[in-house]
Amino acid sequence: MECTETTDGLSRMYKVKVPASELQTRLDERIEEIRPQMRLKGFRPGKVPASHVRKMFGKSIMGEVVEAVMKESSEKAIADAEVRPASQPDMHMESDMDKVLDGEEDLAYHMHVDVMPDFEPADASKLKVTRPVADVDDEMLEEALGRVAENNMKYEARGKTAKARDGDAVVIDFVGKLDGEPFEGGAAEGHSLVLGSGSFIPGFEEQLVGLKAGDEKEVEVKFPDEYQAEHLAGKDAVFEVKVHEVRAPKKPEIDEEFAKGLGIESLDELKDMVKQQLQQELDNASRSKAKRSLLDALDEKHDFELPPKMVDMEFDQIWQQLQQEMDAGRVSEEDKDKSDDDLKAEYRKIAERRVRLGLVLAEIGRLNDIQISEQEVQQALVREAQRFPGQERQVIEFFQQNPNAMAQLRAPIYEDKVVDHLLEQVDITDKKVSRDDLLAEDEE
Repeated sequence: MECTETTDGLSRMYKVKVPASELQTRLDERIEEIRPQMRLKGFRPGKVPASHVRKMFGKSIMGEVVEAVMKESSEKAIADAEVRPASQPDMHMESDMDKVLDGEEDLAYHMHVDVMPDFEPADASKLKVTRPVADVDDEMLEEALGRVAENNMKYEARGKTAKARDGDAVVIDFVGKLDGEPFEGGAAEGHSLVLGSGSFIPGFEEQLVGLKAGDEKEVEVKFPDEYQAEHLAGKDAVFEVKVHEVRAPKKPEIDEEFAKGLGIESLDELKDMVKQQLQQELDNASRSKAKRSLLDALDEKHDFELPPKMVDMEFDQIWQQLQQEMDAGRVSEEDKDKSDDDLKAEYRKIAERRVRLGLVLAEIGRLNDIQISEQEVQQALVREAQRFPGQERQVIEFFQQNPNAMAQLRAPIYEDKVVDHLLEQVDITDKKVSRDDLLAEDEE
């Protein structure tokens, strides 16, 4: 194998040539490796002549050889150069591949790769970080308990002549029909439905407002185009509905009986649980602010050349997201009057910051041997799968079969571990703020 290197800042180009004779040798070795397992008509098992294998399958086997040789030679070129790649090599074939596969031409290709910049991370102990903190007060606790009560609303029967209002629960029988014929899964008896909850097809619940016990009505609706049941998506349907009872909502009293109804031993225990949950939410917001302050401090302390391909890829991703927001009409007042050139300049700086901080955190993690366990990755995978009820298995299989997707799942776990490591070393100043101020900063 011959290899030459061209250097331009953090960009490298390697020209690689592998003689056809070496490929032929690898081909012969591969044929001898697979020949004992071959079963071809007219030959005893494992006794197919190498010449026949080469004649019948030589080109496809050579394709496997070339793929393996390119992988090995590219890795060797980078290892021999003693550089750390910052991105996957971008490969470009120079040979005529048909001639290479026929053994008539050397394998020649070149590859472009960005390498990691050489820098020393700042001393974390000299970084100053501000962390806003807030505590749960009585007002917050009462509001949260009120939400718990609303989520466990009780419903009491209204008079037989009472008409259903938005927020009431109605007990109904219904049968759904397409073109006059009932469809599977479209019927139920004694179903309790809270009007205004949005749990049924759009337009269904609104048509029940004003009905009373004993009323019957044909409710006409259209299934959404993106409905999960494909045979119903976009279809017009009629539901024959009979109302058995109208029930009014009654917010429960927050007392010992209410707590026990939730399976909790006492009201005090319920309050402690809710308070702990609220405090955890505030602590998470505090950590988020501390992380932002830390990243600002790191960005201020580091200035080094960035791998151009990494910046381009990050910018392209940001710009694509911005274009989607603009196409959907979701543009900030700050951005809507700016030209594309101004926006690109602004968002390229954001891309550069992200790449720079990513490299700094990666280097700190490497120098401190920070690792993430397989258990942490699996927990993250399960959490991701739970975001798609009913499709958990497909989601897990997708990640397991896509290394890039799995890498994207691992990246934030690793980043958080590095951030936690740094927050233990930096000079942190806690700043007492109100709950509203803490969460308002989150929204900003």
